[in-house]
Amino acid sequence: MNPLYVILGIVALLILFVIAIYNGLVRLKMRVEEAWSDIDVQLKRRYDLIPNLVNTVKGYAEHERELLEKVTQARTNAMQAGSGSAKAEAENMLSDTLKSLFAVAENYPDLKANQNFLELQRELSDTENKIQASRRFYNTNVMELNTKIDTFPTSIIASLFGFAKRDFFEAAGAEKEPVAVSF
Repeated sequence: MNPLYVILGIVALLILFVIAIYNGLVRLKMRVEEAWSDIDVQLKRRYDLIPNLVNTVKGYAEHERELLEKVTQARTNAMQAGSGSAKAEAENMLSDTLKSLFAVAENYPDLKANQNFLELQRELSDTENKIQASRRFYNTNVMELNTKIDTFPTSIIASLFGFAKRDFFEAAGAEKEPVAVSF
């Protein structure tokens, strides 16, 4: 057997190995980007629902103007946030203000019975569930990508081609606290 063929065979196998790892990393990176896009789609839906919800509540809760302004400001901040941790923080603040809005709505029996409000509340609740599912999907893909990037020998190829680890979409400190229930 000619040593040149052995060396060429080893080089060819090594090249195929690098290509396979590279393509796997690209696939994972694209899944992470798709998952982030799914979060953005649900957030856009939430942003579109919030003004309708706020306007419905305004008619019933005129003296709750400060809370309504906070919800509107939180929505604006969330829409203008960049990506990554700033976006996650802004979204968590928006979630907190929405919880306060629904708590205020409990004080208005006529509002709670209003069909428009009930439909908007249902839509927003559905959207919040979809956002949570999208965040879990994103975090699962980030975990897979980060694990691949940290695992040998993939870590060598990842660093050679500039693949970077991604941040998880984490809940804010207030969202991690247990909910207080009182009767």
